[in-house]
Amino acid sequence: MKRTLTFMLAVLMAVSLLTGCIGTTVVVDKDQTNESVDAEAEATAEATAETTVEADAETEATADAESSATEELAEGELKLGLAIAPSISGSKSATAEENGKADFDVTVVAVLVDGKGIIRDCIIDSVGASANFDATGKPVDFDPEKAILTKNELGENYGMKAYAGAKYEWNEQAAALADFAVGKTTQELKTGAVNEAGKAADADLASVATIYIGSYVSTIEKAVANAKKLGAADGDELKLAVINAMSAAAVGEKDGSVELTVDAAAVSMNGETITSCYIDALQAKVSFDAAGNITNDVSAAPQTKNELGEGYGMKAYAGAKYEWNEQAANFASYITGKTAADVAGIAITETTKPADGTDLAASVTITIGGFQALIAKIAQ
Repeated sequence: MKRTLTFMLAVLMAVSLLTGCIGTTVVVDKDQTNESVDAEAEATAEATAETTVEADAETEATADAESSATEELAEGELKLGLAIAPSISGSKSATAEENGKADFDVTVVAVLVDGKGIIRDCIIDSVGASANFDATGKPVDFDPEKAILTKNELGENYGMKAYAGAKYEWNEQAAALADFAVGKTTQELKTGAVNEAGKAADADLASVATIYIGSYVSTIEKAVANAKKLGAADGDELKLAVINAMSAAAVGEKDGSVELTVDAAAVSMNGETITSCYIDALQAKVSFDAAGNITNDVSAAPQTKNELGEGYGMKAYAGAKYEWNEQAANFASYITGKTAADVAGIAITETTKPADGTDLAASVTITIGGFQALIAKIAQ
């Protein structure tokens, strides 16, 4: 069964990674891994930019988390939450002396939360990717064969030990923070975890987590605020899958661009059975003109498709009955109670849309190959 699911994952990722989107040629920055290491070395500058974004959203996020925590759950029931928190603020325009850079830093968090708002399980992952473009608005040094791995997937290859002299690798430090969050509310987590500099305040946590953790704590808070009653229960296992791709376009009639797509699924499972599922996706773009000048506001964090809601435009511009976020939720509901093998076996068309005549086709009209790929990845 694992061999079948692995084959399905490879096929589905190749056919339909950009779920429910207008397709673009996928090309990946071959220096992504090294750039992610460089980004960690610039943590102080990154922390300053992220702190500004966090401060603006903190009041609203706390209120949302408290509201979510009051949702009534039966004994043993849990809520499942997912949050994608992106930043493109590290991007810069090209000059005559230096190439410009489209810089993407994306944190992804999955949580299980009880009716009292206590975090019962937590997974943290991150995507660091960048791509260069020159002063004529042309992308530089792309490798279409290079996959964009998350920091958890990179593991030791992320290079904090090898290049920064750290005692623990990024994935180990993120896991330590996730473990520290378990058994706490978001308020207790914020009070005990982070000092004014955004570093670990708790002595035991600080002995492992030496990276800037302020943005990760904020994303945990966001995931808790997003948490919903979807079928998870005590004893379920929390899993997270993230699939990334980067596309690029040179300056033509419109601005050139580099775009990072992040598809994510948080899933709770009891044995091989999916008990709840939460899906979201991000399209983060940095645009530039024929002189290599960035033309979009990189200080503003891009919104996910769930956050965009009606603003994503499937109803307004494509005449769809359901918006993307509704269709993603419909798919997640449909696969609840099924196994990963069941999900891989859903009948689809050549373009990976649900086949006509299926129950799913009535409420999901977008391509689902990317969704299936996420579930196949979770089952690996």
